[in-house]
Amino acid sequence: MQREVEIVNKLGLHARPAALFVRCVVRFKSTITIWKGEENFSAASLLEVLTANLDCGARVVLEAVGPDEQEALSELGALLLRFAMKKVGLRETEARPGAIEV
Repeated sequence: MQREVEIVNKLGLHARPAALFVRCVVRFKSTITIWKGEENFSAASLLEVLTANLDCGARVVLEAVGPDEQEALSELGALLLRFAMKKVGLRETEARPGAIEV
């Protein structure tokens, strides 16, 4: 299962949010991969997530394969949205639905 997302956090997915992202990923049984163009990166590896260079505006595909793939993609998409809202001072209820999805 795949989900296309746009990184909307002004600072991109730098060290601190990348670490939180990876911590979220490893809780799932599914294997989660980040696709950026033709390159793929393990979402369970902090080094690979940072190597992906996910700057603001980057469009990537999150791919999850496993028993909890749908839950994983939903939770990761919501997490990316929360990162963006913390920077602009929005509460979660004020965010535009689907703002993280392309």
